[in-house]
Amino acid sequence: MNDSPASTPSVTVVIPHLKNRSMLETCLDSLRRSRWTELAVLVVDNGADASDLAGIETSYPEIELLRLSSNAGYAGGCNEGLRRCSTKYVVFLNDDAEVEPGWLGPLVDEAERDSTIGALQPKILSLPAKREGRRLFDYAGAAGGLLDRLGYPFCLGRSFGVTEEDRGQYDSSTELFWASGVALFAPRELLQRLGGFDAGFFMHMEEIDLCWRMRLRGYHVRSVPQSVVWHEGGASLRQGSPLKTYYNHRNALAMLLQNRSVPALWIVLPVRILLEVAAFFFYLAGGRDGWQRALQVYRAAVDNLRGFGAMLRKRGEVQRSRTVPERELFSGAPLSVFLLRRGVQSRVRDSQ
Repeated sequence: MNDSPASTPSVTVVIPHLKNRSMLETCLDSLRRSRWTELAVLVVDNGADASDLAGIETSYPEIELLRLSSNAGYAGGCNEGLRRCSTKYVVFLNDDAEVEPGWLGPLVDEAERDSTIGALQPKILSLPAKREGRRLFDYAGAAGGLLDRLGYPFCLGRSFGVTEEDRGQYDSSTELFWASGVALFAPRELLQRLGGFDAGFFMHMEEIDLCWRMRLRGYHVRSVPQSVVWHEGGASLRQGSPLKTYYNHRNALAMLLQNRSVPALWIVLPVRILLEVAAFFFYLAGGRDGWQRALQVYRAAVDNLRGFGAMLRKRGEVQRSRTVPERELFSGAPLSVFLLRRGVQSRVRDSQ
């Protein structure tokens, strides 16, 4: 069965890869079952000299393989792939994801209906839960990303590691703040005008920053729950990894400094700095692993101070191009995601 319309917009799926070839092959096998005729697949090999993809073009002759000389991370790898794209739309897809056969049609249909679309996100479900016969939302994106006034990201369908069962409660398309990098669909020309992801982020938060910049220019980010992607999760860095702690803390503050308005920063930034200090001492009290994570919070702060000049230059570019006022972006957003925890957990209990 082919879901493509008579006049089929072209799509390139860009997959950054580092290690675990069998996982990538499972992803590529699922893409082969996609019911879309104008579909190209570009694999960006971040492995350099340690690449595990020798000969993969023989098994998957339909893909294009781009080998990088060094590991550019998720952000840089996707940007290198984007430079090779000439299709109308691009999907950045994790290599530990599996797509359903009809996943692409609803995304293209939504983008074709609305020229103000910046990014779209499918419903992202947990692949490990699928193997157990369950439909749980995946931690990395779930039913769509939101952002509180302090710059803390959270998702419909999950919070603080608690994920909801998919019972159709998010099956209506809704406005989001950000779309997950697990499977992010966007118009190629817009991505290229924005310069793609901020390569300095390397990994983590780069998709939130990209969507924030889209929204500052008046573009919309939405969920498309009729499109379903399954995600393994934790393939790049395990939950609780000190390196994950570093990127999350470093990139969250950089994103805030580059994208929020000056009046908002006067209020938000002091609170965030206090919360960073609190996080440092919280991790410090957590034993040996806690010491390592606390060190990464400190390292993140130091690196942001060192890169402050570069952040100011990026901020200037972002703020000069914005067309949407601050109050419109954060209208109705909670003060802090921490305030949502009780409500989310109670909703999960009610759904069980």
